[in-house]
Amino acid sequence: MNDLNLGWGRSSIGDVFENWPKDENGQPEEPAFLCNCINNDMSDTIKINMLRAYGIPCVTEYPGDGGFGKLVLGMSGPGTDIYVPKSLLEDAKHLCEEEYNEEL
Repeated sequence: MNDLNLGWGRSSIGDVFENWPKDENGQPEEPAFLCNCINNDMSDTIKINMLRAYGIPCVTEYPGDGGFGKLVLGMSGPGTDIYVPKSLLEDAKHLCEEEYNEEL
């Protein structure tokens, strides 16, 4: 019973911190703005999961009063800002362009 994993299916801030690239001093690398996604079609969730599947950690922020909307309505009106490590920004942009091109 001690092997029970209560975190199954969850993502925690510790996972992001562990996977985030560190500088020579062991400090987390600076985050870089990737994009703002709308939430009504789950494009933010799809993009975040795609980036993580390719090994690119990311963090989100809900601009303006979006955090309140996310809490109450389940979605943020102003959308979701996605940030990735600065050193992986170009890779993340390329993946997002590929995703966009496949939808066309």
